[in-house]
Amino acid sequence: MTGFTAGDYAARMERAARAAADAGLSGVLVAPGPDLAWLTGYQPTAITERLTLLVLAPGRDPALVVPTLEKPDAQAAPGASALALTDWTDGTDPYGVAARLLLAEGHYGISDSAWAMHLLGLQRTLPASRYTALTDSLPMLRAVKDAHELERLAAAGAAADATYEEILGVSFAGRRETDVAADLAGLLRKHGHEQVDFTVVGSGPNGANPHHEAGDRLIQQGDTVVLDFGGLMGGYGSDTTRTVHVGGSPTDEVKAVHDVVRRAQQSAFEAVRPGVTCQDIDRVARRVITEAGYGEYFIHRTGHGIGVTTHEPPYIVEGEERPLVPGMCFSIEPGVYLPGRFGVRIEDIVTVTEDGGRRLNGTDHALGTVA
Repeated sequence: MTGFTAGDYAARMERAARAAADAGLSGVLVAPGPDLAWLTGYQPTAITERLTLLVLAPGRDPALVVPTLEKPDAQAAPGASALALTDWTDGTDPYGVAARLLLAEGHYGISDSAWAMHLLGLQRTLPASRYTALTDSLPMLRAVKDAHELERLAAAGAAADATYEEILGVSFAGRRETDVAADLAGLLRKHGHEQVDFTVVGSGPNGANPHHEAGDRLIQQGDTVVLDFGGLMGGYGSDTTRTVHVGGSPTDEVKAVHDVVRRAQQSAFEAVRPGVTCQDIDRVARRVITEAGYGEYFIHRTGHGIGVTTHEPPYIVEGEERPLVPGMCFSIEPGVYLPGRFGVRIEDIVTVTEDGGRRLNGTDHALGTVA
């Protein structure tokens, strides 16, 4: 798998500063979290009350404010060669240190992961300054992936696919949802994930809760089970959902609902191409389900972006008029949830190509069968 170079991180920081200027911002302030890791390759060993802040501003070199005791780790980060490091020691004012890098009346985009105490400290030190969350000011900062990022997302998707193929051979009936969830987590790690973020196992009526947390319910013969799982591999996310039936033949209703969801997912995928808006993809999936009579039971957006986190812009939802561009990656995951009875969801990660879309998951969309 291709590694990211110091040049890659420098280019990302330059891109962020340029995007800030285009958005009318004085710069970008980045706290520890996914944005800092993506921009610099630096992830503090612990996110604490001590201020760490990356400052990116048009026409200025990138600067990183760090506690002195963490400076050696910051200097070892892959993107550190492009950074001017400024450290501060316990007992001194970190906000005064950071303020020297900022405009007194500047308007900055600040990462969503910034602590409130740090933002308030900056505002107290620079009372005329203003701040806007990056989700609002630069929502597409990480949305378009380069070839190396797509390589990692594809590898994570392939590992999730291998996990699904293997879980089909595991016994479900008579076991708790938590047992199957543990199997999924173990298989994700077996196939290369360093982090498991979620393992939804919604059996029978629990499948009607889209984000059901696996519990102690015993899975029974005849259950329909929603399996939604993913995490991080090589620093990039996987997220896939398939629906399976436990033993015997599913009812005609289960088969019919599953077919509706399958057609909605396929139709939405076929609609993916540059220039189409995010909400258009949502509308395509929703139209199929609504015309089949299940519109009120499709209770969430059609998808979300994915990258160094499993949920990030763009969001495939009504009201998001942003056009798709090559390199965007997001889920397409329509579902139908019949309260107290069962649910069905099918999810793939898709990337936008120059003339359409490409799936990063390739397992069968058919209703799976497990013992």
